[in-house]
Amino acid sequence: MPITSVTKDPEKLSLTVVADFPVSQERLWAAWEDPRQLERFWGPPFAPATFTHHDFRTGGRAEYFLTGPNGEKWPNSWKFAAVNPIDFFEAEDGDGDDMPTSMTFTFETTATGSRMIHVTRFSSVEAMEKTIPGMEEGFRAAMPQLDALLEA
Repeated sequence: MPITSVTKDPEKLSLTVVADFPVSQERLWAAWEDPRQLERFWGPPFAPATFTHHDFRTGGRAEYFLTGPNGEKWPNSWKFAAVNPIDFFEAEDGDGDDMPTSMTFTFETTATGSRMIHVTRFSSVEAMEKTIPGMEEGFRAAMPQLDALLEA
């Protein structure tokens, strides 16, 4: 299990997920940079992602949808506020009222490989409480997929 901690902070309206991987920081970044690799782990196994657009640069935008087990589709998008290869990216997330306001992914080299620190920020405690259970479940299901991709 690559996730090493999940921290919910209602005062800061944030959720922080830390995950460690046994690959270089460059390899971890490459998985996020390439939409064909990204769709192999973004989203839980029962709702895989399909990226239709991925302009991974500051000011760029990603568009994708998750496909549910009965063929239903849930569209979403990210607007990249900052992209600094191979260290971090920040994006505004979502198109709905209860979606997080922003997310930051930071990548670091560790003694055993690399670490990803993901911070999601919310607009209110209500949005946070409504979104976190599904988001945390999704991360716990998705991160082993990233681990498997990186091992291949």
